[in-house]
Amino acid sequence: MIKIYNTLTRQLEEFKPVKEKEVSMYVCGPTVYNYIHIGNARPAIFFDTVRRYFEYRGYKVNYVQNFTDVDDKIIKKANEDGITSKEVAEKYIKAYFEDTAKVNLKEEGMTRPKATEHIGDMIKIIKSLVDKGYAYEAQGDVYFEVEKYRDGYLALSHQNIEDLKSGARIEVNDIKRSPLDFALWKKAKEGEPSWDSPWGKGRPGWHIECSAMSHKYLGDTFDIHGGGQDLIFPHHENEIAQSKCGCGGDYARYWMHNGYININGEKMSKSLGNFFLLRDVLEHYEGRVVRLFVLSAHYRKPIDFSDAELTQAKASLERIENALVRSKEVEAKDGGSDCTDLAKKLEETKVKFVEGMDEDFNTALGLGAIFELVKELNKALDNEKISANGQKVLNETFEYIKTVMEDVFGVKLKLESAVGNLTAELVDFILELRRDARADKNWALSDKIRDRLAEMGIKIKDGKDKTTWTM
Repeated sequence: MIKIYNTLTRQLEEFKPVKEKEVSMYVCGPTVYNYIHIGNARPAIFFDTVRRYFEYRGYKVNYVQNFTDVDDKIIKKANEDGITSKEVAEKYIKAYFEDTAKVNLKEEGMTRPKATEHIGDMIKIIKSLVDKGYAYEAQGDVYFEVEKYRDGYLALSHQNIEDLKSGARIEVNDIKRSPLDFALWKKAKEGEPSWDSPWGKGRPGWHIECSAMSHKYLGDTFDIHGGGQDLIFPHHENEIAQSKCGCGGDYARYWMHNGYININGEKMSKSLGNFFLLRDVLEHYEGRVVRLFVLSAHYRKPIDFSDAELTQAKASLERIENALVRSKEVEAKDGGSDCTDLAKKLEETKVKFVEGMDEDFNTALGLGAIFELVKELNKALDNEKISANGQKVLNETFEYIKTVMEDVFGVKLKLESAVGNLTAELVDFILELRRDARADKNWALSDKIRDRLAEMGIKIKDGKDKTTWTM
């Protein structure tokens, strides 16, 4: 039974989809005015994993993630670069796909709408809101009147409306009836992209874009709406208000929000100048390492970004790969181990993995179960002899770990006998030289090789007839 922590209720709830064994998901995508940073990568990677896990559990997933390709930031960037807003958006959408392909986002079967392709859908909802009395036109702009939805507003962010009224977070605008009211349509300004509407030329507000696209592809009521914690207010709060009032239905039934990525204990932000572009990080670390790093913590918790954390993720990944490569090199021998402890651990892991992931997609627990299984796999591989039955257990373990890591976590494995910058064959050759040194009683060289391998993260164990290694 899959449970989700619902931001709306602040409770862990059993997941009950609108349609049995189907999941409808909308996740807010990037505003395409720059290359994405590591903070943008977290929701992209995590919600891709949510989709993968649902599919692993037998659900059909309708996954929609948008591109915001008309926005103040895009217009500003276009003016700075001396190009059109469309050219800015196209440049960074292309870059987005280049970068996210390296962290293995599953694009097959996804819907990727652009805001500019759905202006008509936005106008339709805005008109409905005006006709129903929830919105008003003012000098070519159209605003949602929050007071008309007072009882339902702020249910997601759990704030007090009176506190907001007096707070400094709300933009003051003389043409608005209340400082809380937010823009649905903005009157055209010279040099900005614009479209015809019942209120004159203009462009949509940010919030209405997601309402229109989610409604278009998922209907009035769908299962899950996701995004970063920073979107709870005002973006998602305003989405709920305008969608329920303009379209009816429940809108999203479960709201999921990932935590921040921190740099030196502070939230990563452009204003602080402490953010890292994903493509810059990918120059130093493989995408699969970045992906494992993101999934190493529970999605609702903040995660610290550093070279040390990424290096640890890299070492963890290599430890998994090395164990799997070793398991394929085993030759069955009569009288060898049946790997009964490993077989038991494999069955335990299958249960623990599902239990962890079912509990609000706890990837940290899921990965922890896999690492424990890898540990047991290495113990089994240290046996000098493994029977035919034992080899079957090794193969089953191999396939299970590979399936979970690649299909669920989306972390591609390198299993062609690769160990970091070394090949497994090269490590074996180095160990052969060490055995020759030991046979010649050249203990100094033997120890030097052992110590150097240890520095590289390779642990060796001398047995009666052979030396084995792990990472």
